[in-house]
Amino acid sequence: MPGEQVQLTDPKGRSHLVSLQPGRAYHTHQGSLAHDDLIGAQDGSVVTSSGGTAYVALRPLLADFTLAMRRGAAVVYPKDAAQILAVADVFPGARVLEAGAGSGALSCWLLRAIGEAGLLVSYERRADFAEIARGNVDRYFGAPHPAWRLVIGELPAKTPAAVPAQTPADVSAETPADLPADVSAETPADLPADVSAETSAGPGGGRFDRVVLDMLAPWEYAGTAALSLVGGGLICCYVASTTQLSRTVEALREQGSFAEPAASESLVRGWHVDGLAVRPEHRMVGHTGFLVTARRLADGVTPPPRRRRPAKGARDSAAWREAGGGADSAAR
Repeated sequence: MPGEQVQLTDPKGRSHLVSLQPGRAYHTHQGSLAHDDLIGAQDGSVVTSSGGTAYVALRPLLADFTLAMRRGAAVVYPKDAAQILAVADVFPGARVLEAGAGSGALSCWLLRAIGEAGLLVSYERRADFAEIARGNVDRYFGAPHPAWRLVIGELPAKTPAAVPAQTPADVSAETPADLPADVSAETPADLPADVSAETSAGPGGGRFDRVVLDMLAPWEYAGTAALSLVGGGLICCYVASTTQLSRTVEALREQGSFAEPAASESLVRGWHVDGLAVRPEHRMVGHTGFLVTARRLADGVTPPPRRRRPAKGARDSAAWREAGGGADSAAR
């Protein structure tokens, strides 16, 4: 159909993403391909350019689309997006708070996972990146997604008040998610009024099932995540360096509302297979980022003390203090 995206792959495996328009042509070094020959053709057709080169025409996978989309910020690679959906257990109908929409690649994956019954609230502080993200998401889904709310601005960094153990006497029956009244007064993430009304209407009483942070300093938002998540919810942070990884994990531990964080990375290596010639590809998608996940504990619950003995000198070295570790790191 006109306006649809099609991926053209040549005999050498090189792919090109094309938006079909009547009367137009796609020009390559191997000749041109008329869009009219592709409009209405079956998915998986083979078309031949004016120079005689055959191209396989397929609707692009989401992985193909995100790698070829227009970029402002760097995109989350498909291998990391798949891991985020898996380790964060993003499910249909989930309410997700995302910070760092960037070019909208991860937003596309999250929206497809939660479906129209869910809700994705994405923060992006740069208006130019937000416009690119909006265009990419609309282009992939063909129209504005009904479950997406894009907020241009900073995600507020908030620290929740101390939450005492719940008892009938000190918990207000009218507060969302049965929070003490002083904590409930702090709106999770200070959402815009229309979005806040949508989240308050759900079973979490204004809070989210998942928080996904793709930003420079996610450790500054551990308090915001604690305020925004339901009990049993999950935070997932995507960071690039080991320094960021360390500070994020320690901030989640020190915040006091999360179970023990888990950290991981994924490496993907393709294989060349041609008869008996079976070997790893010379190139691979290696390190792109680390994932940190942690589950939100129930209100008033503190995590049990860690039993694992830390490595000698892990926390009392000058390097640790200079890197911003220690008890005061979460406050900065």
